[in-house]
Formats: sequence, structure tokens, C-alpha cells
Amino acid sequence: MKKDSFAGVKVLVMGLGLHGGGAESARYLASLGAEVTVTDLRDEKVLAPSIEKLEKAAAGFIPFRYVLGKHEIADFQNADIVIKNPGVRPDSPFLKAARKIETDISLFLASCPARISAVTGTKGKSTASSALFWVLNESRIKTSNGKARLGGNITVSPLSFLDELESGDDVVLELSSFQLGDLRGRDLLKPRAAVFTGLMRDHLDRYGTMEAYAADKRLIYKNQDACDVTVAGTDEWGKSFLAESRGRPVVFASGLADGLANGEADGWIADPAGPGFARLWEIPGSNEKPGTVVEVVPSRPLIPGYFQKRNLLSAALALLDLGLPADFIRESLERFPGVEHRLEFFHESNGIRFYNDSAATIPEAAAAAVNAFEKPPILITGGTDKDLDFTPLARAAANAAAIILLAGSGTDKIKLLLDSGGIPYRGPFDSPESAALAALDAATPGSTVLFSPGCTSFGMFLNEFDRGRKWKEAVRSLTP
Repeated sequence: MKKDSFAGVKVLVMGLGLHGGGAESARYLASLGAEVTVTDLRDEKVLAPSIEKLEKAAAGFIPFRYVLGKHEIADFQNADIVIKNPGVRPDSPFLKAARKIETDISLFLASCPARISAVTGTKGKSTASSALFWVLNESRIKTSNGKARLGGNITVSPLSFLDELESGDDVVLELSSFQLGDLRGRDLLKPRAAVFTGLMRDHLDRYGTMEAYAADKRLIYKNQDACDVTVAGTDEWGKSFLAESRGRPVVFASGLADGLANGEADGWIADPAGPGFARLWEIPGSNEKPGTVVEVVPSRPLIPGYFQKRNLLSAALALLDLGLPADFIRESLERFPGVEHRLEFFHESNGIRFYNDSAATIPEAAAAAVNAFEKPPILITGGTDKDLDFTPLARAAANAAAIILLAGSGTDKIKLLLDSGGIPYRGPFDSPESAALAALDAATPGSTVLFSPGCTSFGMFLNEFDRGRKWKEAVRSLTP
């Protein structure tokens, strides 16, 4: 639908949420004259911050109608359009009653004039998309030519900046499998650069199989053609994606020097303490000679760990294809500060350094976080299970200086693994404050304290961002 066709349209926003997507959809559509009802299973008390922001942003528009703490089937039947939150399952009986379903991403894509780069993957997509945006933004500032914006699953709805975009601008979208799945059959997404950071076991409580999970991820490149680029790894899923995409395939090594000997990779990191390299390919409009090896990722970025460096490499390969010089990419990535809740260094007290990795919601991500540090950290981990195998986390936790557990159904499975290996731990604790106190008791000057749950956050917290903020609040309240 065109922007001028929303006047008087009855819109139902399903899921106001706490990350801005529902609120921005409501604000955006109200600004175009739509009659907006907002419904959410959470009550007014939980949603108070989102409601306050929405009311302030939409002052002067047609007043919103709120249905909170429940959904009414009649609202879905009577609405001209239902705006779906990505967390709502597609088989919801309420959605089945809807005449037409949109999302904030579909509304954005239908009207966006800018060049789009899109990033997905089980883990690493926030770092890769933020790094891609960081370099594009620095380039735009340096040349005083247009602007760059970042949105999507990173908790910034792209509708919040749609009205300021022009045809010469850049937009980077971080897209979850849920957001991609909501675009199925729409042909709205055609990214100039599509980056796939990798696939791990996750969300099987919703998808059932890895193949079904991967099917939604594949939608990131469905509408690409030879003018576009698809960046993925040398693992089996990455190879599958690259073989299927009609975009130009650019491959990064999935492991140290993986694929390098036979020339399979276009990008690689040969040494975990060294830089990342790219072997240039035929890039339209570029004066660079194909086959030339260039350094694109710094040896010592501000964020620790090999896996984070590999995420920077995937972004760098996309940036090369977008026409940015290798030297500029490397120098810009040297200044990249990282992303909140993802191996975020946020506090130091009495020689103890504290990190927040709350976005580690699967065991493999927490295991990678433990291994990112040269000196074994004190690990705070655990939470709610979502049908995952915690063996990788238990194996990595065995190398931690100490293990402190947060209570939850996932923690129960972690405990069994630790007990079977004779690995000591403290807890489980039922609050971030009590876990922080246990960490302080175990720490000495020079220690690193890492909060990397490896589990979903539901139960004790609203979401992983609420969990990360509460962890940081607990540490700061207990230390000078």
C-alpha cells in the first residue's frame, strides 16, 4: 500500500513490545491517518515504558485504542490490516482471522528508497550488521555524501527513520529468521549485499527442524540477482546458501585457515591474534585487481575473540563489494566499539573487569565467549531452556576460573553435565544481584567476570536486553 492510502484504514498492531517495533508501527500508521488499535498479552504495567514513548511520539494523531492483557478475536476480524510482531507464531488463531498481515519490516521495505544491506545468522548478526553500518556511516560522514542507518532485529525499527531517507542513502537491516519468515511470498527484500554469519541449533521449539529454520534464513537472498552479493562461510549451510543464491557468491573461512589452502575462501583469518584478509574478486566499478590480497580486519579490534573478528570479516567482505577501499574498512573497524549485550565491557572495579554478553542465548555463543579471553574468566551462565544441547557450554565452562549459575530449566541441564564431569560451580542463584555477589567473592584483582547465559531469558527477565541491563545494574550497585 502507498503511504497516502492509509487514511481511515483500521489497523491492529499485534504486540506493542518493548523494543520499538510495535510502537513505531503504531506511530507511523497513525501519522498517515490510520485508526490504530494496539493489542498485547502483556498488561499496562509491563508495557508502561512503550506506551509512554508511543503517546509522546504520536501527540496530535488520532488517539490509540488499547486492548492489553488479552487479544479479542473480533479486533482481528474487523481490522483492515494486522501488524504482526515477529515473535508471534504464524499459526496463531488470531492471525488466521486477519484479512491482511504486515510487519514493520514489510511496511518499511515497501517504501524504502535507499540501498539496502541485510544481515542474518543464528549468532553474530548484530555485530556484523553494526560493523557494516559503522563503516558505511564513517564513509558517509567523511565524504559528506548521504547518510547511513541501522535497524531491524537490533531493536531499532526502520520505520523510525524511513521519512528521512533518500535514494542515495544506505540502510543496514539486521533480520532474524522470524522477520525473514514474515516476508515469505512478498518479494519485498532485495538487498544489494546479503550477509549470512552462520547457522547453529536454535529456535527448534518453533521450527522443529534445522531445515525449516534454514528455510526462513534463505529468504534473505531469494530476490537477489547478479548485481548483488551474498556473503557466507565455508561450512555446509554457508555453501548451500551460496550455491542457491543468484547473487555473486563471496565466501569467508568458517574456521582458522579453513578453505585457504585450496583457495576456496575469499576472506580468512589465518591466526586468531592476526588480521583478517580478503582475496579480491571481480567487483563492478572497482579499480582493484582481482586476486590481490588485502588486509581488511585489524589484528586487535576493540571487541575480543576470534569469532567476533570473523563477524567483522563477513562485514568487511560486503563492504568491499559495496565499493569501499580495503584500507578505509580496516582503519574504520579498528575504531568499532562493538554492540551492547554482546561481549560488552562495561565496568571495572578494584582491578576486576566486567563483561555483559546477555545476547548469548544459545550454548555455542556462551562457549565462544568463554574462549574469547586469553585468561580464563569467571563465568555467570544459565537460564531457561529451549530444547538445546548444552554440551558445548559445559565443555567450555570447564576451562573457566569459576562457574556461577543463574536458576532456570536450562541450568538444570547444565548442572547434570557439570556434575557428571566433576566440575564445581556455585548456585544456582535466583537473581543477578546474588550471582554478582558470588562473582565478587570469587574474583581478585586482574580477574575478568563474564555474564554469558547461553540460555533464553524468559522467566526471570523480560528478554535478553532486560537481562543484560539488570546484570549491569547489579554489578554497578555492588561495586565502587
